[in-house]
Order: sequence, then structure tokens, then C-alpha cells
Amino acid sequence: MKTTPVPPVPRRATGSVAGSMTSSVTSSVTSSVTGFVAGKVGGLPRPFWALWGGTLVNRLGTMVLPFIGVYLTQARGLSPAASGAVMAVFGAGSLASQLVAGVLTDRIGRRATLSGGMLATGATLLALGYSSSLPAILAAMFVLGLVVDAYRPASNALVADLVSPEDRPRAYGLLFWAVNLGYAVGMTAGGRLAELGFTWLFWIDAVSSVVFAVLVWRAVPETRPERGGDGKGLAVVLRDRLMVAFTLVVLGNALVYLQTVTMLPVAMAGAGLTTGQFGLAMALNGVLIVVVQPLVSDWLGRRDLARTMALGLAVMGVGFGLTAFVTTTAGLAFTIAVWTAGEIVTAGIAGTVVAVLAPPHLRGRYAGLFGFAWAAASVLAPLLGGALLEVGRHALWFSVGAAGLLSAAGMLALGPAIRKRAASSGM
Repeated sequence: MKTTPVPPVPRRATGSVAGSMTSSVTSSVTSSVTGFVAGKVGGLPRPFWALWGGTLVNRLGTMVLPFIGVYLTQARGLSPAASGAVMAVFGAGSLASQLVAGVLTDRIGRRATLSGGMLATGATLLALGYSSSLPAILAAMFVLGLVVDAYRPASNALVADLVSPEDRPRAYGLLFWAVNLGYAVGMTAGGRLAELGFTWLFWIDAVSSVVFAVLVWRAVPETRPERGGDGKGLAVVLRDRLMVAFTLVVLGNALVYLQTVTMLPVAMAGAGLTTGQFGLAMALNGVLIVVVQPLVSDWLGRRDLARTMALGLAVMGVGFGLTAFVTTTAGLAFTIAVWTAGEIVTAGIAGTVVAVLAPPHLRGRYAGLFGFAWAAASVLAPLLGGALLEVGRHALWFSVGAAGLLSAAGMLALGPAIRKRAASSGM
């Protein structure tokens, strides 16, 4: 589900081979996408397209976080242990980010939260880029964790506010597509610019954040409804047992998916694959999303939400489970194609479910809880995955596959309640 998020974590780097492959695919797909837009993605309101364009620009400029480990060790001379501590501080900020941003989205407004978060991100990126002492780097990284993904609850709430219920799966899917396309191109450029100096990355990332903020502030109206009995912060969301149960399903999905940026590279190295082979296989994920996802999002959006998401989660679980048998690049590419198919199926569904469950004046808080599941998984996934990989690769991938199937079963079980909630709210 990529818009996003990154979930609250960045999309993965796939290596120089993947970068060149993505560049060629991007250019070859441009003409077909242009023709496709008129027939398939029309009918959405103009403010949505401003949000979509800002998201794309922001993802095109996302260059710092994918290379932050290299920056800390090479440019700032930190040890691997110190670098790990810095990243842990960033993770702590990310955990709080989604919940705080969700409350702000409902209290001060969607537009103000998104634009303010992006402006704060730009300023913090520049502060981090020019910080040289460990205390300054730690402070900047904590703040960056707080603000870099603060736009997500506001963005999710804006889509729900601006787009009609029948078009929401398509709209969320288009944001997911923009995130993937922008990140793929940004990664390619970022890898090359890093060779010229990391300062370039910080400035480009900061400028893209400011452009996103200004575009939304000028072109997207404030859509926050009048508040009604929402003064108890997140407590009102946590009392919604259906939303809490759905959040647990999302957590399971995130624990599965985030193995792609935690244990999958480690496991494939242990299976004898080189980084070049891994990068080549992983490029298939971005290629399939860029080419296939916009073609099917409209059709998938007309299907039952719970059943469609359950199907996608099950396919992802099967794909990751098959990784236990991978010993070649071709085998890895096959499993990636399987779980990417599941990722494409779920792309626009999760955000739509949150919009169905949330009262209009609480959409920010509901989206914040949804984002918190991904932030929590970014901490738990490497811990659990690492422990399982110590036991053996079969233990890891069979457990991950089982978690995907369990999440799918949970989604099916929630189906009747989600359909009832949708019917009662006129969606």
C-alpha cells in the first residue's frame, strides 16, 4: 500500500540495476499512461489532482532517507552502532508522528497539517544536512521522524473528504501509484547525486517538500468538518472495536510486507544471491506496479472492499511463503511477482476502508491509527524477522506466509461489519 505509505517508512532501494531498469520502464510507459489517463482516471475533482501532483513531486524528491545509513557512516563518520542508534531515534519519532498528526488533522485542519508538516520537513532536512555533532544529528533525526510522514493522515482524510465513495478506491490507488513512480525515479537520481555530494540530496528533498506544501496550500481547500464531541483525543477512535480490529489486520499486513526492506535482502544473500541479482529481481516490483496498477484500480474499486483486500493479503502471504524455496534470481523474481500482485490488489482498498469506518470529523485520527500500525511494524518487523531467520529461512518465510493468510482471514471475518458500517453511512 504504498502512499504510501511508506506506509510511514520509505520505499525500498533496489540497487543500481533496478534504478536503470526503472528509468527505462518509466520512459516506455509514459505514452501509454498519457492515453490511459483520459479514459480511466478522469472524473476526480481538481483539488485531488493537486494533492496527487504534490505527492508525486514529493516522492520524486525523496532522496535522503534511502541513503541515510550511508550518509551517517561515510559523510559524518559515525560507527555502525552509532548509526543504528540514530535510526532508532528516528523510529521513535515516527511512532508518535501518525497519532499526533491524526489529532492535528482533525483539530487544526487537513491543509494546515499537511502543509505545516511538509514545511517542517524541509527545514529539518536542511538542519540535518548541516549538522555535524552527534547530539545535533540525534535531535534532527527525532524531529524528522515526527514530521516527515505527518502529511499522511491529512492526505488520507483529504481524499475521503474530496472524493465520492465510489471513486475512493481509484483515488487511493492513484496516490499509491504516484508514490511508487516518484520513488523509483527519485532513487535513480538520488543514487547518482550522492556521488557528487550528499548536500544535493538534502536540498532537493527539502525543496520538493516545500513545493508540496505550497501546492496544497494554494490549490486544495480546507475540508475539515465542524467538530462534534471529539475532544477526547484518540480515545474515541480506540473505542471503535471495528477500527481497532482492522488496525490489527493492517499490522499483520505491514509485518509481512516490511520484510522486503528488512530480512529479505539478508535471506537472499544467505541463499547465495549477489546484491546485483537481488536488485534486478526487486526492480520487477516497481515495474509491475507502474505498469499494471493503474490499469486495474478502477475495476478493483468496484469490488467488495473486505473480500478484495482479503484476496490481496492472501496472495501476498503465498508469495512470501514461497520465498522459503528460493535459490535463484528467477525464483526470487517469481515470488516477487506473486506478492506484488497481492500488493496491487490491496493498493487502494485500505484507505477506503478507513474512510468508511471514520466519521467525517474524525478522519484524521482514524488515519493516524492506521499509520501507527505501519510505524509500529517498522520497529517490530526486523526484530521478529531477525529472530525467525536465526532459526532458519523456512521458519521465517513460512511464518511470514502464515501471518499473511491470518490477516486475510481476519479481513474476511470483518467483512460483514464493514459492509454494515458502509451501508449505515450511505457509502
